[in-house]
Amino acid sequence: MPRQSTGRQVFAHYMVGLTSGQSQDQWRTDITQAQSAGIDGFALNVGSADWWNAQQLQLAYDTAASNSFSLFLSFDMGATSWTIDQVVSLVNQFKDASSQLKVNGKPFVSTFEGPAWADNWASVRSQTGDIFLVPDWSSIGASGVGSKLSQIDGAFNWGAWPQANEYTIDDGNDVAYKSSLQGKPYMMGISPYLPRYNKNWYSSSDSLWYDRWSQVLDLLPEYVEIITWNDYGESSYINDPIAAQIVSGAEAYVDGFAHSAFRFVLPYFISAYKAGTADVSLPSEGAVAWYRTTPASVCGDGGTVWGQGGSASAADGTEDVISIIALSDSSQDITVSIGGSSQTVSASSTVGKASFYQVPFNGATGAVTVTLDGKSTTGPEITSTCPFTGYVNFNSVAIQV
Repeated sequence: MPRQSTGRQVFAHYMVGLTSGQSQDQWRTDITQAQSAGIDGFALNVGSADWWNAQQLQLAYDTAASNSFSLFLSFDMGATSWTIDQVVSLVNQFKDASSQLKVNGKPFVSTFEGPAWADNWASVRSQTGDIFLVPDWSSIGASGVGSKLSQIDGAFNWGAWPQANEYTIDDGNDVAYKSSLQGKPYMMGISPYLPRYNKNWYSSSDSLWYDRWSQVLDLLPEYVEIITWNDYGESSYINDPIAAQIVSGAEAYVDGFAHSAFRFVLPYFISAYKAGTADVSLPSEGAVAWYRTTPASVCGDGGTVWGQGGSASAADGTEDVISIIALSDSSQDITVSIGGSSQTVSASSTVGKASFYQVPFNGATGAVTVTLDGKSTTGPEITSTCPFTGYVNFNSVAIQV
């Protein structure tokens, strides 16, 4: 039987377009890692032109079925064009898979963009026995989505990052979506990071992972989608890079920049989100720290701008800091050593049992060691040397304490 949605759920956006030749073992690894973090399923981003879709989707659904993990199709209508027949064919192929997420007996379906395709979904519904459609039509905004309520069952908001020239993101757009949806389910997009190497912008991410989870706990949307599990070209991934999935040209920004430590805080945040209160037991105490390995002004920005559509340098949109989320049952100071020079700091913000800290580089270089309650982890060095590309890498490395 397909997996029925019950209560609040958390998904991660998975780029099937990067999986040509991928083994079932890799799918199993991704699924078990996601499950261990508390993630309920993957939103499978599929493009219309990828010849490996049939093989890889079947591997994904089969592997998820044997691991009690949910999947749903997310049609990429921003980068590719779809015919009605193509969409109907894929929905029908997997709608009765035991790992297919269903709501009210209908297969859950999503998109990346595609508001111009809105009128076609009626045909998809009639040819598939109906679907539960929760698309991302962020390009038309909350009010635009609200004007199409009769065609959808809910909506997904891709707006998980600060706008150009803004250091942080507030929940105003999320609130607007919830209002426009008039009680229909809202799927809130969240992300730890975003420098896009190929489109060359950086969205301020110094506090993003903490900010968005704080907002999730305030708003308690029906669904949360983490953007992304494995999009290395946008550096929004929360797993460690898989060499075969890194698009050509992104290696210089991704190699050596592990992000799996971002997942450390997920079991707590997801448990709190599902319970509707931050006062839940901690699976484990510890911390995640993330930072760039050079100052933002160590050399040129390579034309990278601050935010989508921005014109200011990306270097203006980030501070030279080590950012930390610590999970603890009691308030703790954190000590950070850079090249042997130590600073001890208190939290600047706390939500439930999660506290946020920032420690400036202040020109210091060397290995980074983060210590919390007697536990220490040392991460890659901060250097004053320009990367071999000749310009700043705005991606971060994440380490777990």
